[in-house]
Amino acid sequence: MGTIRIANAPCSWGVLEFDLPGAAAGYEQVLDEIAETGYVGTELGDWGFMPTEPDALRDALEARHLALMGGFCPVALSRPDAHAAGVAHAPGVASALQIARLLRDAAGPEALLVLADDNGTVPLRTRNAGRVTSEMGLTDDQWRAFARGAERIAQAVRETTGLRTVFHHHCAGYVETPAEIEALMALTDPGLLGLCLDTGHATYGGTDPLALLQRYGERIWHVHWKDCDPVLAQQAVYQGWDYIQSVRQGLFCELGRGAVDFPAVRDALLAMDYQGWIVVEQDVLPSMGLPKASARRNREYIRELGL
Repeated sequence: MGTIRIANAPCSWGVLEFDLPGAAAGYEQVLDEIAETGYVGTELGDWGFMPTEPDALRDALEARHLALMGGFCPVALSRPDAHAAGVAHAPGVASALQIARLLRDAAGPEALLVLADDNGTVPLRTRNAGRVTSEMGLTDDQWRAFARGAERIAQAVRETTGLRTVFHHHCAGYVETPAEIEALMALTDPGLLGLCLDTGHATYGGTDPLALLQRYGERIWHVHWKDCDPVLAQQAVYQGWDYIQSVRQGLFCELGRGAVDFPAVRDALLAMDYQGWIVVEQDVLPSMGLPKASARRNREYIRELGL
């Protein structure tokens, strides 16, 4: 891909995988504003938010000179009965192969499937995001099932479409803490499953993003830049907020206003000759202000870092 390129994602306009109140903007407005605020790419967002017919999607992107580099795919990987539906179509669910085929046909071979746990669906994990303990995690047998499911999906995606798959560690899912990220990476083939480094989820989950870069540099094929407000993170602990409430309160603030050391992350990415995408994800909900204004400030901040 030649160099680092900067994108934004529909979640920065309130298009989230969680069922939250408030109407998010339509895809045309989101794409317009991504382009107008200085980004050159986007991710797919929730299935059905953007057109699911390749020509229509490609036309919408090309009209705004935007690239499409990834699509998010949640699967309850700790449950073996969910693995088959993650690969093949199930009623009301977008499968990994559906998303991968759309990415291949609309965006080309460099796009990535961004696989994740079905975050926010296990009450214990959602209620304790940012402060989970080992007792709230998977058993050894569940970890093996989780890893097999992730590899099965990544293998099917590669064989069917030629696309690579990255796993997105994420709060309110089963891969949140440093130990959980390590467990999944140890149990999966590094040539088959990469890692999507998310700076905000790493920070809230108790992991230094720089440590992930140092530990898994060659497996980090995709990067999300998200900041984390340390004051709100502490307040979430004191108030007992669950993950959804923390996001509603503005846990993931504008870049440079939270705990993430983005200059150091930039330096580490440049030192490892990272040549993929950086995707801004702020999780701006409909009640939290103007997404376009935040997107513009985030882009200006990244320009100040020389990217």
